[in-house]
Amino acid sequence: MWKRALSAGCLCALRPQLTLARRHASSTSSVSSAVDSILLRSLKEHYLEVSKMSPPPKVNPPSPFSVVKGALDNDGPVLRRSYGDEEITISVMRLASIIPGGGDDEDDDGINQLFLHVDISKPGRKERLHFLCGLYPDAMGIHSISMRPTLKNSSSQFVRVPSTYQGPAFQDLEEKMRDALHGFMEERGLNESLFLFLQAWLYVKDHRNLMRWFKTVGTFINEHKAV
Repeated sequence: MWKRALSAGCLCALRPQLTLARRHASSTSSVSSAVDSILLRSLKEHYLEVSKMSPPPKVNPPSPFSVVKGALDNDGPVLRRSYGDEEITISVMRLASIIPGGGDDEDDDGINQLFLHVDISKPGRKERLHFLCGLYPDAMGIHSISMRPTLKNSSSQFVRVPSTYQGPAFQDLEEKMRDALHGFMEERGLNESLFLFLQAWLYVKDHRNLMRWFKTVGTFINEHKAV
C-alpha cells in the first residue's frame, strides 16, 4: 500500500516536468521549421533572380584552340590546341579567386584580371613546361616558368603544388630572354586574344556554380526539414 502511494507520488512529481519538456521540444521544432521556411524562401527567390540574368554574348575561342569537354564542371583545363608535336592546355581563374578582394574595382567588372596556367607537353616526356601568366584585355604577362611532372589526370594539375626547384623569377631574367619567352608564347597563340572568350567562359561558369549552390543548399535544408 505504501509502495503504491510512493510510486504514484513520484509519477505525479515527474509529470509536470515531462509536460514542460514536450512543450519545449514542440516550441523548438516550431521555431526551427519557421527558420527553415524563411531560408528556403530566400534561396528560391535568389535562385529565380539569378536564373533571369542574361548571359554574355557567345564568344568562340581563337582558332585553333578548342574547348575541353566538360570544362565547365571541373577545375581543369579550359582550352586545348596542338602545335607541332606539342599539346598545349590552358586553365584559367580570376584574380579574386587567388587574392581575396582582388579585382573588386567596379570598372573591372570583377573579371578583367585573369590568371592562366599554361601547360606545354610533348609525347614521351615525363615533364611539361608550365607558365603562370596574367591576362588582361590588352596584354598578357608572364609571372613564372617551371618544369613540372606530366600528369595523366589533367584535371588535377590545376591545384598540384610543385616540390622541386622552379627556376628564377621571370623578372630576374635578362631582358633578351624575357623577350624571347614572350615571342615563344606569341608564336603559339598565347596572348591577349584569349581574353574575351575566357572572360565570358568564367561568367558562365560562375553563373552555373551559383545556380547549383542555391539548388543544393535548398535541397539539403528541405530534406533536413522533412526528417
